[in-house]
Amino acid sequence: MPDLFRRDLPASVVVFLIAVPLSLGIAAASGAPLMAGLIAAVAGGLVAGALSGAPLQVSGPAAGLTVIVAGVVADFGWAGTAAVVAMAGLVQIGLGAARLGRAALALSPAVVHGMLAGIGVVIALSQLHVVLGGRPQSSGVANLRDLPAQILGSHTPSLLIGLLAGAIMLVWPRLVRTSLLPAALIAVVASTVTAMAAGLDVARVDLPDDPLDAIVFPRWPSAPVAAIAVAVITIALVASVESLLSAVAVDKLHDGKRARFNKELVAQGAANSVSGMLGGLPVTGVIVRSSANVAAGARTRASAILHGVWMAVFVLLCAGLMEQIPLAALAAVLVVVGLRLVDLGQIREYVRHRELPTYLATAAGVILLDLLSGVALGMAVAALSMLWRVARCDIRRTETTPGHWLVNITGTACFVGSARLARELQSLPEASSVEVELHLDYLDHGAFQAIRDWREAYERSGGRVAVREVHDSWFHRATAGRLGSARSGPPRFLGSWSRWQAYDRGGQDAMTAGIDEFERSVAPLVRPHLAGLARAGQQPEQLFITCADSRVVPNLITGSGPGDLFCVRNVGNIVPPFGVPHDSVGAAIEYAVDVLGVSVITVCGHSGCGAVRAMMSGGAPRDSSLGRWLSTSDTAIAGDDEERCIADNVVQQLTNLRTYPSVRTALSENRLRLAGLYFDLAETRMYTVDEDHGLHRPIAAA
Repeated sequence: MPDLFRRDLPASVVVFLIAVPLSLGIAAASGAPLMAGLIAAVAGGLVAGALSGAPLQVSGPAAGLTVIVAGVVADFGWAGTAAVVAMAGLVQIGLGAARLGRAALALSPAVVHGMLAGIGVVIALSQLHVVLGGRPQSSGVANLRDLPAQILGSHTPSLLIGLLAGAIMLVWPRLVRTSLLPAALIAVVASTVTAMAAGLDVARVDLPDDPLDAIVFPRWPSAPVAAIAVAVITIALVASVESLLSAVAVDKLHDGKRARFNKELVAQGAANSVSGMLGGLPVTGVIVRSSANVAAGARTRASAILHGVWMAVFVLLCAGLMEQIPLAALAAVLVVVGLRLVDLGQIREYVRHRELPTYLATAAGVILLDLLSGVALGMAVAALSMLWRVARCDIRRTETTPGHWLVNITGTACFVGSARLARELQSLPEASSVEVELHLDYLDHGAFQAIRDWREAYERSGGRVAVREVHDSWFHRATAGRLGSARSGPPRFLGSWSRWQAYDRGGQDAMTAGIDEFERSVAPLVRPHLAGLARAGQQPEQLFITCADSRVVPNLITGSGPGDLFCVRNVGNIVPPFGVPHDSVGAAIEYAVDVLGVSVITVCGHSGCGAVRAMMSGGAPRDSSLGRWLSTSDTAIAGDDEERCIADNVVQQLTNLRTYPSVRTALSENRLRLAGLYFDLAETRMYTVDEDHGLHRPIAAA
């Protein structure tokens, strides 16, 4: 209850202030009655808010459906559109009940964002006509074609109001940071006051005198069933995808409960059914309102529900006030909102990930054709791009020394690229020494045969060929007749030296062969990261104290990389108490805490620890270096339960850590945490160590 008044109530007011102008503007842009936008906002708040699987998401009419709704209105009329919206809601409920929520997220994000960008451009083009005092056309191409003539016309009053509203939309967020005064509201209020004060003759919002009597109830469209079904499924799927993507985005904005997608689909479907039955626009989760809701401090679904209450009260009591709003002001707000759907950050992201063609194809299809055609075109481009990447391999040839060639083949080698592969290999000079280095994710029989046939022909003509594999042994397994088997295991550079015995190391010892493997295979991948660390210095998150046992590889078992762990390894992962003359461990602890500023110190024991076994059996001779070292552990070994003794040893080392003044100070200032781990070699599983009881439990349950 305290959160309701302190957090959710103020947040609901913020969302309400944003929702009013956007709901009116989206209704106008959709060719629907303005009341339809307000009804949808009420349904989105009350119904979707109450049932939502994403409690902080706010639902209402969305710009992303404007183009679709405008087309449905043109085909079926408004009463028929309301019926389509209600049926789309039932489809959404069915999708949620069938637990298909996550399936909607399988659509390529490049297609979704390209679709939204295309819709944004179409909205902006259509609403520019309204800003200029005209009427929007039926398609993006028509709006673009007629825009020059509209610009040449004289529409000064509407243009002035539109420019004022647009300027406020752009400038206001840079000047005022408070969410209590959203830009859309200020733009509409300022434009309305200006139009009233100047007595400008501009088209204004037209609402019925009695909002309840003006509700348009749904009526079955007089159109073929197939056309109706396409409209229903289109609205249901687009609304579902947009709502679920918004829910995913909202999850990233807060630390509360995560979205439950199937429940959210049912909530959105229920809201759409109610909105359609009352003559409202389709409803989706809206990221603009949802992000404002989170930023305003909302904690529960009460904020979304209350925003719906305020919308209902405003519609019933303040309809006359809304009739003073110029349509040009709402159109200017939507022009800015539409253009913001073209996100430059997303475009840069898709350039980096080489998915820009999919994004552009979808956007262009939506603008120049229609929404369904644009999405289909985007999905086709995405599928072709995926096939091109899957079937593509990169071939690079380098003459390392005169008469010696290195050929790197990277990626997927399959029959699609066999002709190119054979052509590249056959272009090598005859009678040379060639090393073919394979970095393959997959090799099929067609590509294998191309390499094998070339190798045999090349060696017959006097050349020498050595085939060397880095990531896996596809070629060697194919040679042995086992090409169809699964991957043979981790990449060679993650395997042990013993895994390399099947390969020709040219008489090198294991260490030299390993260094050579690193420099050839791994160094090119990590060089940029290590170069950055070399320039910036190390800033590890943890001091990791573990055993010197050769079977324990800290970066492998923690999934960490260069710069993540500051490691201390010794026999038995021992931390001598402060003052005991073993300065190396103490120096590492003080350096990690005082200089590097690590936030965690972890002590990690492991199964089969030789040091603990030595302590269990009575310890090494006290006059030996090993015996003196083990005595610094201070661990009281009792019983023959090896796992318990290893856990007790970890707990003792955590106790010893607290004897260091640097550690005690950092702990008292809450800038350091101590943790104990136990790694089971046979299970390859990590456990946390309970410091109070010396027990361990699976890390996943911690």
